Amino acid sequence: MATSQGANSYRNARTSLKPHVKSKPTQQRRNSTGSVNGKEHAAVPGRVRVAVRLRPRNAEESVADADFADCVELQPELKRLKLRKNNWDADTYEFDEVLTEFSSQKRVYEVVARPVVESVLDGYNGTIMAYGQTGTGKTYTLGRLGEEDNAARGIMVRAMEDILADVSLETDSVSVSYLQLYMETIQDLLDPANDNITIVEDPKTGDVSLPGASLVDIRDKQSFVELLRLGEAHRFAANTKLNTESSRSHAILMVHVKRSVKGIDAALSSENGNHPHMVKSIKPPLVRKGKLVVVDLAGSERIDKSGSEGHTLEEAKSINLSLSALGKCINALAENSAHVPFRDSKLTRLLRDSFGGTARTSLVITIGPSPRHRGETASTIMFGQRAMKVENMVKLKEEFDYKSLSRRLDIELDKLIVEHERQQKAFEDEIERLSTEAQHRISEAERNYVDSLEKERSKYQKDYMESIKKLEEQFVMNQQKNEESHMKLSGEIPRVSAEELADLKKMLRKETHLRKAAEGEVNNLKIQVAELKKSEASRKSEILKLHTMLEDKERQKEKLEGEIAILQSQLLQLSLEADEVYFCLEIIFLPLGLWETRQQLDRGGFEKEMGGLNSLTSQVKHQQQASGNGEKPSIAKLFEQVGLQKILSLLEAEDADVRIHAVKVVANLAAEETNQGKIVEAGGLTSLLNLLKSSQDETIHRVAAGAIANLAMNETNQELIMAQGGISLLSLTAANAEDPQTLRMVAGAIANLCGNDKLQTKLRSEGGMKALLGMVRCRHPDVHAQVARGIANFAKCESRASSQGTKSGRSFLIEDGALPWIVQNANNEAASVRRHIELALCHLAQHEINARDMISGGALWELVRISRDCSREDIKTLAHRTLVSSPTFQAEMRRLRVNY
Repeated sequence: MATSQGANSYRNARTSLKPHVKSKPTQQRRNSTGSVNGKEHAAVPGRVRVAVRLRPRNAEESVADADFADCVELQPELKRLKLRKNNWDADTYEFDEVLTEFSSQKRVYEVVARPVVESVLDGYNGTIMAYGQTGTGKTYTLGRLGEEDNAARGIMVRAMEDILADVSLETDSVSVSYLQLYMETIQDLLDPANDNITIVEDPKTGDVSLPGASLVDIRDKQSFVELLRLGEAHRFAANTKLNTESSRSHAILMVHVKRSVKGIDAALSSENGNHPHMVKSIKPPLVRKGKLVVVDLAGSERIDKSGSEGHTLEEAKSINLSLSALGKCINALAENSAHVPFRDSKLTRLLRDSFGGTARTSLVITIGPSPRHRGETASTIMFGQRAMKVENMVKLKEEFDYKSLSRRLDIELDKLIVEHERQQKAFEDEIERLSTEAQHRISEAERNYVDSLEKERSKYQKDYMESIKKLEEQFVMNQQKNEESHMKLSGEIPRVSAEELADLKKMLRKETHLRKAAEGEVNNLKIQVAELKKSEASRKSEILKLHTMLEDKERQKEKLEGEIAILQSQLLQLSLEADEVYFCLEIIFLPLGLWETRQQLDRGGFEKEMGGLNSLTSQVKHQQQASGNGEKPSIAKLFEQVGLQKILSLLEAEDADVRIHAVKVVANLAAEETNQGKIVEAGGLTSLLNLLKSSQDETIHRVAAGAIANLAMNETNQELIMAQGGISLLSLTAANAEDPQTLRMVAGAIANLCGNDKLQTKLRSEGGMKALLGMVRCRHPDVHAQVARGIANFAKCESRASSQGTKSGRSFLIEDGALPWIVQNANNEAASVRRHIELALCHLAQHEINARDMISGGALWELVRISRDCSREDIKTLAHRTLVSSPTFQAEMRRLRVNY
């Protein structure tokens, strides 16, 4: 019941404070969907909420202060605290919540953090911060993991539990960055190599971001706890008189929550049924982005009490300066000063949104009961009192989800392309059918005409020849009769009898009749031929009309293509405005679409360039639709949808473009640690090595070497690469390559193998180190950076083997002639090269047998420079310790009269 009352009082619109502290209403939690037309919500005033937590006495204080009363008296029911000046006088202070030494971690979370977490889930920025003297329980309150005792979980773990319970991992996302501010340098606790992150401020909104920080997606509580454990292992800490494990840096946890707003109509609708390709309205859904910042400040301390000295003293000075800058900013905000010195410290720049900005901020100050530290306790209390006067203007963070709109436009474009293809195919089929039918009818008519004409001609020719033959025979007979009559009746004039004359006339009439009949038949045939020509003209007219229709369809097609181009330009513009594009899908599915399309063409399918392109586009869009209800598919989903075996099979494709795309896909998959084991088990490593061996393509060599470099980050994979002759293939590739990017990938793979203690001898015997050192012929700084990293890894393993007694004799690097190049690049302008070379020199110098060679090679002077001027404090310290511990170096510096 007390917890519920505390949380309600924390969300209350008006809070009673001291008379001199003004209170303004703050916005309570609400579930509004926001403005659908994209207008920003009005800012709502929200005061910084402050709770005080008392730490119980520890063992030392129980003994040392046994005769003294606590300097603090708590009145939690009145939310007041009394700080004793002496036995009869005390100062009274009021806070939003007063937590006794018996308050549980759950109680602290409920009253301090839960309201802020709920605001972040609603789309606001929120900050939870702990401030107090070192050793008063700030890290316990915020960062306790609670692995042994579940009830001891701190605010960080409990906040993530509430966030994961409230979001939907299908539509929402949760990502985390974990940083530390150490000696005015922002370092990534999840990636220690990223040790100088810059702060970027938006000139329009004033929002602060850290674009160089690692951002890890969170799916469950266990992965978050692992990240916290990893970050805490990299955080700087030291033993002081006040605390055995004192934090020497400010830890900042940033949780980014992105949630889709339900109930917004963003569907695409058609203008009418006849034009499905026209988009009537585009309404993108809304997305709310909230950011939770949890800040575990390093403890304020007095030098005389903490006993800090040396480097710890410098750390304490840096901590106190940054806390002092934070106090100045809070004082200026509390007094409504015209100028707030945010830029005096990186801590205040990071917390600009938390104090006087747009975030909902909750501060817990931690104090101890010991009267010996009454001054520090009073300073902490006054810090909390001033923070209660700071007023923030809380704003809801909403924006349009252009990625969802882009996916919907993709679906609409896909529908338009499919409909266009269907109409084009139907139109072409109809044209082909009509053309075939007309050609068939014309051919049939011509054939019939020719057959009929030939038959009639043959018939009348035959009748004509028979008639001529009969007439000739009759003429010959008549002539013979006349001659006989003339011979019998000499001198008499031959006469033709009436019967013969009648027969001749009859035959003449018959021939005349037959001739007229033949002429009539010929005329009929001419008429039929004319009709056939008219029919042919009609067919030609129909074909002309079909050609006209075809031209109309072509114009319609061009119009549709123009509209599709407009939609594509709109899609491109919206995609540019979105945060991400579908790069992963294009990499995964494009080679598959090209391969399947090439196989269809090889089997003799109907080849249409535009149709093939549209078909491939449809295939890619279909794969995108199937990738998970419009969300960008993860690598795991791509495995499920495409299949790793199918991707790996494309590495052996005959088409060079397909092999290039396939090896790019495998390289992208190998970049994720979760996929590396699956790739190796499926034979992907063997396929990549075969590509290096068999292919002559520079692009394939470059991408395959990059994929092998990713796989070589795993120790088990390193042994497999060496067992399958991978170092020989990489060395051969390096010898034949000229492209700097290819050399960079090969050098990166060999550099990863250099970090394995077990493989050093084999790596050198198979030419790996020779190939690595040979790549310095390329002047590209990225190649030199990878070579330097490999040398540093090799030198580190040698140093470790020498200290363990498993290696004796000079360094292989010195024997292989690498020392001159190392010395030459020890002060290289490129930070990535210089840092690795400096580390390699320190490791080489740790083995005394290398000292003489390093002195003669000029490495001693570089070690002295590193110990004095190196920007990396750990390398600087290592160089100093190496020089001091080496008798050979000490003797040489005394001989040269070098003061050190």
